[in-house]
Amino acid sequence: MVVCMSSTGTPWTFRREIPSDTSIGSELVAGLLDAMTDRDWPPADLFRTQLAYEEAIVNAIRHGNQCDPDKTVLVEMTCEAERLLIRITDQGDGFDPASVPDPRDEDRLETPGGRGVLLIHEIMSEVAYNDVGNQITMVKIKGDDPEIED
Repeated sequence: MVVCMSSTGTPWTFRREIPSDTSIGSELVAGLLDAMTDRDWPPADLFRTQLAYEEAIVNAIRHGNQCDPDKTVLVEMTCEAERLLIRITDQGDGFDPASVPDPRDEDRLETPGGRGVLLIHEIMSEVAYNDVGNQITMVKIKGDDPEIED
């Protein structure tokens, strides 16, 4: 189901189940960016939202579903004048976000993994996971410009 409303006073809503294919997942963000542009979101918010979305969709497909072609990912997005929500649910076993080591730790600087989760938390206004760990909900507030830590 895809619901797209043109009036900027009305929320833009999108919901689609996709196969475990990163190219399909990456294409979906274009509609959200258009909706944000129509609602006069600042360019920095568009950039950060796209970056967080890309990290989350790739994590769901690669790590959650293990690129299994028999599994799908549910993508839900809503854009309002001042707030947007992205929810991505995979069919994997989930994970414990608290168990992801901080990639900024001295002994992890050259170890891959964990940077996407950190990045999402740094650039979105709110991030939450379901109890299983196979669903991420990200919220961005227009103009919320969190400072990225060094």
